[in-house]
Amino acid sequence: MATPLIIRSAVASDAECVSQLIGSVANRCTISPTGDGAELFFSSISPQAIDCYIADANFLYLVGLLNGKLAGVVAVRNARHLFHLFVAPDCQYQGIGTALALRAITLSLAACPSETFTVNASLTSVPFYARLGFQPQGSNIEDKGVAFVPMQLPTSALNAASWR
Repeated sequence: MATPLIIRSAVASDAECVSQLIGSVANRCTISPTGDGAELFFSSISPQAIDCYIADANFLYLVGLLNGKLAGVVAVRNARHLFHLFVAPDCQYQGIGTALALRAITLSLAACPSETFTVNASLTSVPFYARLGFQPQGSNIEDKGVAFVPMQLPTSALNAASWR
């Protein structure tokens, strides 16, 4: 029997582990493999920054635990923008990112209905978001050392049964 993923609200004591997890996959977001030029991004994922997001009422920040270990994180800003979604390298391709994204989007839309949901998808994560129903809203953008594709999910297109 597979161990279930436990998804809960992040708390201040999670900030250090969350920062480490994001840092372990951050090179998928940066233009340079070494992270050169992405100093602003790296400062935005420091433990102090993560702690501020967790405490900020404009953010929904959730963690996913597998066997008591941090497997992934998701954050939504202003109930309509998927701000962070990261899964630990050894936990990828197990449905954890999908479970986290769907829970965060469902909770956000229940709290504050919106016509659209957005994400700035790293270049490698575009196919993942496309499978969730997000659509590219332009070409690749390179800014401050990171590369992403702006994507949007029209909430009117959501199948309620698959998002619960």
